[in-house]
Amino acid sequence: MRIVDRYTAREFFGPFFAAVGGFTVMLLSGLLFELTDLIVDKKMAIETVIRMLFYRIPGVVVVTLPIAVLFGTLLSLTRLAKDSELTVFLSTGTPFRRLAAPILVLAALVSLVAYVLNEWIVPESNHRAETLFRQALFRDPLPTVEQGVFFRGGDGRVFYVEEVDRRTRTMKNIMIYIVGDGAYPEMITAARGRYEDHVWHLEDGIRKKLDDRGYTLEDSGFASLSFPMREDFDVYLGNQRTTDEMTRRELAQHIELFKRSGLDVKRFEVEYHMKAALPMAGLLWALVGAPLALRSSRGGRFFGIVASIVLALAYFVLSSLFRSLGGNGIVDPFVAGWTTNLLFAAAGCFLLYRADRV
Repeated sequence: MRIVDRYTAREFFGPFFAAVGGFTVMLLSGLLFELTDLIVDKKMAIETVIRMLFYRIPGVVVVTLPIAVLFGTLLSLTRLAKDSELTVFLSTGTPFRRLAAPILVLAALVSLVAYVLNEWIVPESNHRAETLFRQALFRDPLPTVEQGVFFRGGDGRVFYVEEVDRRTRTMKNIMIYIVGDGAYPEMITAARGRYEDHVWHLEDGIRKKLDDRGYTLEDSGFASLSFPMREDFDVYLGNQRTTDEMTRRELAQHIELFKRSGLDVKRFEVEYHMKAALPMAGLLWALVGAPLALRSSRGGRFFGIVASIVLALAYFVLSSLFRSLGGNGIVDPFVAGWTTNLLFAAAGCFLLYRADRV
């Protein structure tokens, strides 16, 4: 079986590495096309665009890895099935799940690599790319405020703005957390506001202070409040972060911070679970794809390519559906983040069980 394992693994590596290279080049080419518009329309320096493209590579690789696993699984096993080698192996009494074991182990390792990249490298590389983009495009003297973005100011302050209108410089649903010496931060929320140079004018808000046990010490409303912004422009450019620019730990900290003020964090909780669930796609696709190869003796590689596209499309459609359901509070964020994985895992286990009984 060790010889068979090595043989199966070699069959897997060929299409796997070809898919990693091919899809990475394809995605980077599409991204380069978009970035080229920045050179022409926004007069951005070529060196800046090249650096942005470089910082985007880890995020692209994380996307291509599960797709490459699926291609490697289906193309390698469909080739063995078409040439009747799978039939020979199975005729010796070896169960199919044992023949697929080396591919599933490799898929699990690739999923682990994808998780490590997605947790430790991709957020920082995305942040550096976005920082370059903000620095290159927003050179006015006003602090650049983006909607749906966390960013830190000086003196332990954390900001979040749900909606921003750059034309009128107005904001909606603003939250400010001021971390002081106490265990809990002071919280300021406002329904709307307007930003100017070094000052935010907030309207219709609440200012809340908590004691060391988390109980409300002071809770006062205000019709208007001028909030000073002492930080330089570069501070905002360097500290704004979307959820794609955060690790799960950083996102969890923001979720906990927002929960203390009773704010709705369902969308962020869904993203928190998705950050762990999505890197597992490679293993799940291999689990589903491997048994399908038994039915591909006639279709060969064409079957493998079509099945890969269908499975990947089904996974991403389901993930998007549950992300929307979780973000809108229709299902629990944990359920939204993990249901697609559970469905694929169940389907894969069922197909493996059926594979030795066909």
